[in-house]
Amino acid sequence: MNAASEHPGAVPVDTVIGLLDVAGAERDVDDAEITELLAGLALPSDAVARIGDGVRRLRARSQRWRRRGTELTALSSSVRELAQLRDVDVLLERLVERAHDLVGTDITYLSEFDVRTRELRVRTTLGTVAPTFPGLRVPPGMGLAGRVAETRLPSWTSSYFTMDQAPHDPQIDATVAAEGVSSLLGVPLLAGDEVIGVLFAGNRIEHTFSPEEISLLSAFADHAAVVLQTARLLARTRDAAEETRQAYDQLARHVEAMERASGVHSELTALVLRGGDATAVADALGKALRCRVTILDADLVVSATTAGTDGARDTGPTPGAGPSGAETGASRDEAVRRAVDESRRSGRCVPLREAGRDLVVAVVAGRTLLGALVLEQGTVEFGPVERRTAERAAQITALLSLKQDALAEAEQTVRRDLLADLLADDPERRAGVTQRAQARGIHTEGLTSLVVVSLPAELRHSAARAAGQAVGPRGLIGEHADWVVALTTEPDPATAAGLVHSAVRRALGHPVLAVGTFLREVPDDVRGQVEAATACARVLPALGITDTAATTDEYLPYTALFGPGEARVEAFVRELLGPVLDWDAERGGSLLVTLAAYLDNRLSPVATGRALHLHKNTVLQRLDRIGELLGDRWQDAERLFRIGVAVRVARVGAVRLSR
Repeated sequence: MNAASEHPGAVPVDTVIGLLDVAGAERDVDDAEITELLAGLALPSDAVARIGDGVRRLRARSQRWRRRGTELTALSSSVRELAQLRDVDVLLERLVERAHDLVGTDITYLSEFDVRTRELRVRTTLGTVAPTFPGLRVPPGMGLAGRVAETRLPSWTSSYFTMDQAPHDPQIDATVAAEGVSSLLGVPLLAGDEVIGVLFAGNRIEHTFSPEEISLLSAFADHAAVVLQTARLLARTRDAAEETRQAYDQLARHVEAMERASGVHSELTALVLRGGDATAVADALGKALRCRVTILDADLVVSATTAGTDGARDTGPTPGAGPSGAETGASRDEAVRRAVDESRRSGRCVPLREAGRDLVVAVVAGRTLLGALVLEQGTVEFGPVERRTAERAAQITALLSLKQDALAEAEQTVRRDLLADLLADDPERRAGVTQRAQARGIHTEGLTSLVVVSLPAELRHSAARAAGQAVGPRGLIGEHADWVVALTTEPDPATAAGLVHSAVRRALGHPVLAVGTFLREVPDDVRGQVEAATACARVLPALGITDTAATTDEYLPYTALFGPGEARVEAFVRELLGPVLDWDAERGGSLLVTLAAYLDNRLSPVATGRALHLHKNTVLQRLDRIGELLGDRWQDAERLFRIGVAVRVARVGAVRLSR
């Protein structure tokens, strides 16, 4: 007898165990299996129904707890990955993948909120097939996504295209239609009260989402929000750290620049007190800014160039080139001129070329251009502090230039006064010159050459300054009457005249006539030698000589013959050779050439022919023509002497003697 027969209405243990197995089975179980387990028991039909309902409720509860365990396991895995992984994209893909698997929808995707445009952009997808779905942008307030972002609450629909709780967008509707999605659930990714994204789950069939599905997707959305917010905070932290580093670097560079500027200013102040010059300023500036500095004079010609940080210099102009060896020719010269003009107007440093690294700053005093500084950037970048430092250096250069000009002008005035005393008519003024000159470091007994310079009146002052450089500190220079007079220690008058001529010619770019003579005794011999030199200087222009260095001895015969009058030279030549000169001019003849060769070859027609590569008969024919023009007695001794002098004067006077 079994338990059921002993106890009517009781359920056997095996049956109870079977029912429990059915209730807890992970496989699919239908009602027939439950009915089969209860068959054969003498139970009322209502009891069988009650037991069946209980088993089914127990089975549903078991499945729910089993699913909840699976969800918790997935969420725990997500938490671990949040702590381990650093790649935001990988984390989001894992979260979307787990949500897709657990919620069991056809598609799952995550949209990130763009703070700048306030759009939602699809960032990560799973299960989508439409090519337009990844990267899809949802305008503010549009579609289900816009509703979730605005309400910060989950929102869903079982039929997207009949949804009326949110406005539709044609582009979004076209993408959803291409994907074939019908039902859609969206939950917000929240960081506090801020929506930073939306997590979606969708099916291609109509489906009503259960609270469990909404809760599960919301849990994954919370994890995704943590990922995005952490990424944003890390990005902000990195940006803040980078900004801090840049600010620190900028501060460090500024402090370094200020220290350099302070050092330069101290050095420039010391240069002013020590009486330095422009090259010393360029050296100090080049060392401080670790750059190459080129000094240009008032004509924008290179006068000196520092070699960078070591302060070495190359002096003198560079023919046909600008300040930099990297670029030569007229284009850079023109760029320099434009930059200098702009710097003069603004009073600031300007780039040599647009967006270039090299700087140009004009050296000015009032409206007068004294020169310019060209800075070629080296290891130190030219910032505002470096620019102000260069401008300060240009001001110091102008100040030193003016100071040197003032000192030079004062010294020139003293030397001019000494020279004026030497040339004075009053013997008492001449008597005290030696002592006053010695007080200036000039020993008159060492002055051995005198040079007279002929120039227009407006150029004489500048010529005197230029000649002073050639004369040196032990000489005297000044203006006297219509001349510039220099007394120098150079023992050779020709060399002295050449030095003065070169210095003045280079400075003025104008023809210069310099005549030198020997000084025997100072001061007694000075006035006489000035008269001799000026007499020669007056005669030379009549001979066609206006730009040369000469001595009085070279042209003494002409000076003795014609004295200081230029007009007498031309009259003398015309009186003796006028018909010959006119014949040659009118007919393109060579009578003057033949006459000069005839005189040079001791009146020998044969030797004259050889010198001119002519037949003797041709020479005789030309001599006959000369006789007709000058008269039958032109070869008399006294007349021939004067003709010979006139021919030599004509030749010295640059008369063109062509055959």
